[in-house]
Amino acid sequence: MERIIDTTIPCEQFFVEGALRKQIASSCGIKPQNLHYKILRKSIDARKRPTFCLKVLISDKPIEKTPIKRNYQDVSNAERVIVVGAGPCGLFAALKLIEEGFKPIIIERGKPVSERKKDIAIIARNQELNEESNWCFGEGGAGTFSDGKLFTRSTKKGNINDILETFVYHGADENILVESHPHIGTDKLSRIIKNIRGTILKCGGEYHFSTKVVDFIVKNDIIYGVKTSDNTSIEAKAVILATGHSARDIYYLFAEKGWAIEAKPFAMGVRVEHSQELINTSQYHNKELASLLPPASYSLVHNEKNRGVFSFCMCPGGMIIPASTERQTLVVNGMSASNRGSAFANSGIVVSVSPQDVKEYSKQPALSLMKFQQECEQKMYIQNQVAPAQRISDFIRNKSSHNIGATSYPSGLYACNMNDYLPNFVAENLKAGFKVFDRRIKGFISSSATMIGLESRTSSPVRILRDKESLQHPQISMLFPCGEGAGYAGGITSSAIDGVNAAEKISQILK
Repeated sequence: MERIIDTTIPCEQFFVEGALRKQIASSCGIKPQNLHYKILRKSIDARKRPTFCLKVLISDKPIEKTPIKRNYQDVSNAERVIVVGAGPCGLFAALKLIEEGFKPIIIERGKPVSERKKDIAIIARNQELNEESNWCFGEGGAGTFSDGKLFTRSTKKGNINDILETFVYHGADENILVESHPHIGTDKLSRIIKNIRGTILKCGGEYHFSTKVVDFIVKNDIIYGVKTSDNTSIEAKAVILATGHSARDIYYLFAEKGWAIEAKPFAMGVRVEHSQELINTSQYHNKELASLLPPASYSLVHNEKNRGVFSFCMCPGGMIIPASTERQTLVVNGMSASNRGSAFANSGIVVSVSPQDVKEYSKQPALSLMKFQQECEQKMYIQNQVAPAQRISDFIRNKSSHNIGATSYPSGLYACNMNDYLPNFVAENLKAGFKVFDRRIKGFISSSATMIGLESRTSSPVRILRDKESLQHPQISMLFPCGEGAGYAGGITSSAIDGVNAAEKISQILK
């Protein structure tokens, strides 16, 4: 007989051989030697004594492993659907199209992931930025080089387990099915992205790398395909637009055509960096225990006069990376390898930004927040990918930092006063948030804590409108804006779910 129970066990006991088995057996009235169990979900409650919270399947018989199956079929001669963008949204849309019997034609402005790595290495060495192949653009999208965090709150939008199982099917570790905050790691994601490409090509799908969409083929308000930068027209029955939150040229194209878009609130701030040891000690309260547990993370939120100040994309054991997509701009992000083995912890600390904050751009209201975002990134520019930085303690006192301590950022830092670089309302709200966060994590404000700017690509500052039911653009039939770039997702998993939903809608319409 099988049943599911919830249980807890102190973290130090979890690592003692046989302790968990004995505890479960005792609570269920089963002899330990007769117990069979499988952990379905695992999380850490570190509020007092660090404790593992577990959801466990128990049985008095061996629990058989259920293989992950997918109905990937040959679609070489099937109806064609264009997928613009090879990030999580586009790739999972393509996989679902194959399951539904359609041939995906993937158009990606950047390069395959292996070639993309070479361009990223050049950027990290503070050399020339390739505007079409960088930390954001290229196979796998921005998610490939931003830690691979798979946690999402979008539980009502789709099947999260289906997304996680698809990652496992393509080579991800099965522990992502168990962890409450799963992540894959940048070092492993590139291999998984290649495996996904292998599935798509094997089934008859197509890839067009280094191919930029510059226009759409539309007749009588119905889309029939796209035009690319090499003056090629590609036609299909539908177009999934999954371009990511940094493809500003697409927003300009929509505005030029008069197609419905609107400004979407986003958040802007900095990356903060601390030693991972400080975060571990603060969160786990025990140095010895911290050595047994995964690098600790944190989630911080503060409301300052009805404006949110919060942590974003926290990367334990990670590094800060240069994430610009345009020359003479400076943007940073965070990432981690699968082992999260860096000595540093970093997180975006950002402030919410709304259209009311950028009234000077009111002549183009739909693009107002994007233009503000772009202007702030230009102001941060020093040289190549050198990033402005300051000790948090100096920032609070409005005092320039003359040097910066050790950092994970690879492209060089420029010690300065960030108050001179950040919009005033962003700087002031960051100070208020930092003071609150310092009470929650002792040492958050210190001379060894560094802030590096600019963290501005938290989400899209533009939303491409779509019908709630059909997911099509309200003016252009068979055009399906989706993912982060359209303003309907935030992160790898929610973007993948949105791509799957778009593919399913296309199948319902065309079959």
